[in-house]
Amino acid sequence: MNKLRNVFFAVLTMALMAVSAFAAETATTGGGEGNSIGTGLGILGFGVAAGLAAIGQGLVGSKGAEGAARNPGAAGTVQTLMIIALALIESLVLFALVIVLLKVK
Repeated sequence: MNKLRNVFFAVLTMALMAVSAFAAETATTGGGEGNSIGTGLGILGFGVAAGLAAIGQGLVGSKGAEGAARNPGAAGTVQTLMIIALALIESLVLFALVIVLLKVK
């Protein structure tokens, strides 16, 4: 129940932070019309992606530490696999950031 409450408040916080993006004026600079709803959804989507990636990185770290504690002989292999997994998760967040920046533009 405590975890569910924390997830609820985290999602609520991200949603409330995106309200200002929805209220932003659309700026048109020659080429076409701005889309404030799309911008807000993009920012909200990036917040969700970053939040879920943070949860995933926490799980990878905890399971990696648990695996190294259970089998100290394989700690080097576990650490290598954990670093690769963290890099892949972080690259997905960076791709999401690039998509949001292209959408906002």
